[in-house]
Amino acid sequence: MTIPLADPSRPLQNLETDVALRAILEGTATETGQQFFTALVENLAKALGTHGAWVTEYFPDRRRLRALAFWMDGQWVRDYEVDIAGTPCERVIDTAQLVHFPDRILEIYPQEEELRTAGAVSYMGVPLQDTDGQVLGHMAVIDRRPIPEAPRIHAIFQIFAARATAELRRMRAEAEVRAREEKVGRLLGSAMDAIIELDDRLQITRVNPAAEKTFSCRADNMINQSFSRFVGSEDMARLETLIAELDGRPEGQQSLWIPRGLTARCPGGESFPAEATLSRFELHRKKFTTLILRNVHDRVEAEEKIQSLTVETELLREELQALHPNGTLVGESQALQQVLRDISQVAATNTTVLILGETGTGKELVARAIHAASRRHERPLVVVNCAAIPA
Repeated sequence: MTIPLADPSRPLQNLETDVALRAILEGTATETGQQFFTALVENLAKALGTHGAWVTEYFPDRRRLRALAFWMDGQWVRDYEVDIAGTPCERVIDTAQLVHFPDRILEIYPQEEELRTAGAVSYMGVPLQDTDGQVLGHMAVIDRRPIPEAPRIHAIFQIFAARATAELRRMRAEAEVRAREEKVGRLLGSAMDAIIELDDRLQITRVNPAAEKTFSCRADNMINQSFSRFVGSEDMARLETLIAELDGRPEGQQSLWIPRGLTARCPGGESFPAEATLSRFELHRKKFTTLILRNVHDRVEAEEKIQSLTVETELLREELQALHPNGTLVGESQALQQVLRDISQVAATNTTVLILGETGTGKELVARAIHAASRRHERPLVVVNCAAIPA
């Protein structure tokens, strides 16, 4: 709504309250965001008949105000930002109260060059606060004539401020939601495990990049598809059973590891074993399921290979022990056969054995063979590297 400028010759205490309130309601009813503040300050200046009006956002770490909308002498002041030190705005921010200098503002702030340039005589400002009292910004007007301390003026000014506060809170909350969504998006995007969101019909509603890679399938070919395309019928039935189990749990406990995992399959037909967790949540009275999958094909293959090699090693060790009961010493020469007889002879005793020989002749092998044939073979053999002991 556009209303006529107040008559500068008429005292502000004669301000028509109905006109001012209509300016608040009609001038801002259909606007949000930046357009809201633009409409608000223009109608505020016109309703009060002041030369200037503005709404700002406060940055406490820098002690600065940035104008969301600034109306001065019938035109917009663009990209306005100011340090609050030594200004009337500083008092508004620091006291978190309405501050009103009805006259002679330059006598109170003689060093404030911007007020002097504007020819300001009076100032009125009010903080815009969050529900916890944190100052989000402020709203102010200045005029080249006195602004009387009339309760009606203060009341109208506070009504405009309340509208500005509500919109600023809404914008802040909206910005926080966007920031959280961005963080969640980055978290999902950077996760190495496949994350899949399912609706109450177990159709896919969201996947992360790792899911696309795991299933070798683009997101747009997965969204709105039944998850039954990506697992076998038995695993799908297990999922449905587990989901029903989770729905019976109290809130905060609706998550679990899927026993034995799943056998997932790509649209191309290739299948792979997967570890998986399942969780349930509710949003806007609709139930959703989050499934987190990890392809463990390579790990399972490696574990199976290790198990196979372990069994093979044990078999070879048993065969070697049967062929050479004195340990790992193998040979047919007369000298080595004598060493093996000596090993058998001393191994049965409880005496200290000195083994002599040049480097590389197998002294430690002989020691191990004596230990293996001794009554202490079930106990560990402690090997000490004497050369590594500090002098």
